[in-house]
Amino acid sequence: MSITMISILDDPLVSTEWLAAHLGDVKVIDASFKMPGVLPLAVDDFHATHIPGAVFFDVDAVSDRASPLPHMYPDAAQFARDVGALGVSSKDTVVVYDFGGWVAAPRVWWMFLSFGHADVRVLDGGLKKWRAENRPVESGKVSPKPGHFNATFDPLYVRGQAQLMSNLSSGREQLVDARAAGRFTGAVAEPRAGLRSGHIPGSRNLPYNELFDPGTGAMKPLDDIRAAFTRVGVDLAKPVVTTCGSGVSAAVLTLALYRLGVRGSALYDGSWSEWGLSEGPPIATGPA
Repeated sequence: MSITMISILDDPLVSTEWLAAHLGDVKVIDASFKMPGVLPLAVDDFHATHIPGAVFFDVDAVSDRASPLPHMYPDAAQFARDVGALGVSSKDTVVVYDFGGWVAAPRVWWMFLSFGHADVRVLDGGLKKWRAENRPVESGKVSPKPGHFNATFDPLYVRGQAQLMSNLSSGREQLVDARAAGRFTGAVAEPRAGLRSGHIPGSRNLPYNELFDPGTGAMKPLDDIRAAFTRVGVDLAKPVVTTCGSGVSAAVLTLALYRLGVRGSALYDGSWSEWGLSEGPPIATGPA
């Protein structure tokens, strides 16, 4: 685990101004995501309105279809195949955005990093900020020309249940949960049926929506982000694993940590969709 000073050169966020000036030079991906049953579907929103030249990355489709858990990481061959089908090649600069709720763009950014593609950024404020500034949009389905993408998976970017069970006793890695406080404490039922309520013992709680401005959709200043992690008891000099409901919004915390200069953090891919199963490992309830 290390902390480095962030600079404009390695900040994973890009502004709407920057993207507007570089639209023709980058591959733009809409990674918007909604919980099951929420309509209209994210892909239908994309067809209605998207940033010019964007393609749609379906988090549920670019996943391990054999797993009973939602949108688990695919293997490198599938990721390469699916990303190539979106018209993305290994030489491309990739900019990922979502509708502006900071749900899935960081997850897709982290996936690209996990599969060896470092030239990837996240649009600060997403489509919400882009549209608020009256920037151009397009509609309709998109048929990209296939690209050639090479992927090599680095397992250090993710954690599995067995690793986190071992961590219960060792406490080597700090665990930070991005879910809302009520879900973390167990006071509120999980939106996915069949899951217990509560959190992984020893974890901290920092709801992901506390890290961005709800008005503009932009991520908060670094000092505010650092204070948020400190407030919930996270030591930024020690290893951190992020978790959430299904391994998507946790990446908002991962992105924030990265912006703070933290390197070596990881994402619990299965998150509460795995840990919270009825026959799963021990859980805790109440505040951290």
